[in-house]
Amino acid sequence: MENSANRLLGIGLIVASTAFFGLAGVFTKTTTADPWTIAGWRGFVGAALITAYVFWHRDGGKTTLRLGWRGWLLAVVGAVSSILFIASFKHTYVANVAVIYATVPFMAAAIEWLAFREQPRWRTMATAMISLAGVAIIVSGGFGGANLFGDLLALAMTAGCALYLVMIRAFRDTPVVWAAAVSALLLFAASWFVVDPLAVSAHDMIVMCAFGASFAAAVILWTEGARLLPAAEAGLLGTAEIPLAVLFAWLILAELPPATSIVGGVVILAAVLVHASHDIASYRRVGTAPAG
Repeated sequence: MENSANRLLGIGLIVASTAFFGLAGVFTKTTTADPWTIAGWRGFVGAALITAYVFWHRDGGKTTLRLGWRGWLLAVVGAVSSILFIASFKHTYVANVAVIYATVPFMAAAIEWLAFREQPRWRTMATAMISLAGVAIIVSGGFGGANLFGDLLALAMTAGCALYLVMIRAFRDTPVVWAAAVSALLLFAASWFVVDPLAVSAHDMIVMCAFGASFAAAVILWTEGARLLPAAEAGLLGTAEIPLAVLFAWLILAELPPATSIVGGVVILAAVLVHASHDIASYRRVGTAPAG
């Protein structure tokens, strides 16, 4: 009974986190501030809240906050990925960013193969090829238009996030949530060298602070939910971020992506869902999450 309750709680926390993650595009596009200013204030508020969570959850000081070179590398990669993430929303559709980001697991598998010669499963390779075709469809819609640069930024951001995931797996003893807080603080500090974060309107300041709080809530909810579920199931539930991001963009921004984005998004989402469903079935048969 307790396991069932924990599983339901985990599902609820993961789904709630995807709703907060899915609001990123809306927050970015409802402010006139530039990406560096947005990243700085999101980083400041998000880091403050995540830091409070880390100290509250520190288990009497037993959990280390020492990052070491691995933790600092995580923080830097996370910061670069975050600024690319925010900038991509300014130059393309929310839907494009969301569905391109869905290819993270397959990019991560490619990086693991290149770096560690870890052979991915044939199903992962097949899904990666299908997802790549979906990305190509999306990007093709931007040729000759203003969205191509944003789509390329989204691709670069996705590659950065995939590298981040590989490093989390390789650096198992690194305090990942604390590294995320430091990453957000790095963006806040860097923004002062690029722009003047104080030169914003009251409306933009409120939106950016709300963005930071939403970011912190997403990270904390995901962290707590992932503790209670198998990795495969958490990954599948995480795909809810994609339709939610598109829905929020439509309801709040009245943003409808072009046909190429919809077709490419359907291809990617279908591939991800089928792959994740097979992972869950494998987990339930053998009791362990499949690798690769």
